[in-house]
Amino acid sequence: MKPRFELGFGIAVCLMGLSATGAWGQDTAPKYRVEIGTKVPLSLINSVSTKSAVEGDRVYLESVFPILVDGRIVIPPGSYVAGTVTQVTRAGKVKGRAELYVRFDSLTLPNGVTRDFRGRIGTLDGRAAEQLDRSEGKIKGEGNKGGDARTVGEAAAGGSTIGAIAGSAGGGAGMGAGIGAAAGATAGLIGVLLGRGPDAVLAKGSTIEMVLDRALTFEEREVDFGTPIGRRPVSKEGDGPMPAAERRAIPLPGSGGRLGKSPE
Repeated sequence: MKPRFELGFGIAVCLMGLSATGAWGQDTAPKYRVEIGTKVPLSLINSVSTKSAVEGDRVYLESVFPILVDGRIVIPPGSYVAGTVTQVTRAGKVKGRAELYVRFDSLTLPNGVTRDFRGRIGTLDGRAAEQLDRSEGKIKGEGNKGGDARTVGEAAAGGSTIGAIAGSAGGGAGMGAGIGAAAGATAGLIGVLLGRGPDAVLAKGSTIEMVLDRALTFEEREVDFGTPIGRRPVSKEGDGPMPAAERRAIPLPGSGGRLGKSPE
């Protein structure tokens, strides 16, 4: 039989372990889970356009609205999100819209806590002319049928005017106007065929919504935004290194003087 003090000590250790981690070693510290499908409003820090972007280019954004779990802010405004351009398609010369696909890769909270994840664009800024394929998170540039028709029409009108002037000089104003309009329309159509449609653009400062494709879990200490993770809090009285001015004021034992100075 073991002595009573050893049994008591063992029971005390077990009780301490249970109180700290829960029954049978389970961690009872609160955790916060941001579920799949959560929407996080973001503001673009840099612009992205199909005119210049290539696959692999980085996209940088900043959160603009707090995300809460159980009444606790877990993703505060000012958190940083990094993404990657994974697909770029420029508008065709005859048909086809510009397309841009962005994948979100990582989230960094203001205290330095970082999570790798996957997310996609769920909503575009209402001011944007681009369209969003919500099923894929792909951005499509606007069509330019109206602009094409306007280009042809303006060229035809210009040609008609020039033809009428030339026809008047030769005694056939009507025929000259018709010939000029046809020539102008042809020139305008050639310009449309040689030109590309509008590019798809994500402008700096515009707001989009990111949709999480996987859940994010944070521990209690990771959502403490008063102190950066990995840094020690500002020392209070009697804690931390002592300022140099105070160290110089400490008298040396038995000398009556101060550190670094000879006694007076």
